[in-house]
Amino acid sequence: MYKVCIFDLDGTLTDTLDSLTFSTNETLKEMGLPQITKDQCRMFVGNGSRVLLEKALQNSGGKNPERIEEAMQIYARIFDANCTYHVVPYEGITGMLEAMEKRGLKLAVLSNKPHAQAVHVVEEIFGSGTFQWIQGQMEGVPRKPDPTAVLQIAGKLGAKPSETMYVGDSEVDVATGKAAQMRTVGVTWGFRGRAFLLDAGAELLADSPEEVLNMIED
Repeated sequence: MYKVCIFDLDGTLTDTLDSLTFSTNETLKEMGLPQITKDQCRMFVGNGSRVLLEKALQNSGGKNPERIEEAMQIYARIFDANCTYHVVPYEGITGMLEAMEKRGLKLAVLSNKPHAQAVHVVEEIFGSGTFQWIQGQMEGVPRKPDPTAVLQIAGKLGAKPSETMYVGDSEVDVATGKAAQMRTVGVTWGFRGRAFLLDAGAELLADSPEEVLNMIED
């Protein structure tokens, strides 16, 4: 039985693709650049807003990487106002979290989304008492797939890596959980999908939140 379950946010707990696509395209529009599609955004996300914007700028013609700082400033303003735009939890997530709480698990979120927006999204969608720890990208803390943050969170919640399960939807999450030596579950309903996760080295896959819940007791 595990003591702690740490979740990725975007593509794992919540469908945030509309908010990410909208905020990126509003940024590009303000910069006078071509917009990206939702499918392109799906593949650009996972490594934080800077990487998302770098890829979006490259997509706009490959001649705009020097505008990244401008893009970051614009995006910060736009995303702060729109980080919950059309955001909903995936089907079955709320019930899964409630069941985990009843079984005595401590729950946490670790996202590469900026910290303030990560907290905003989680508390807006799930309330302020569901998770014992919420952490987004913070100055001085290496972002995923570096395992530093996920190991720190487990420790703060009183669990060893062997007592912690990490759940995410991308190659970044697979690498994070493995680097931390935690049981790592890739969810297939998120931004990447089953085939991509297998190619990324995922050893455990879940097609539904119910399957994740069952893995707690395996």
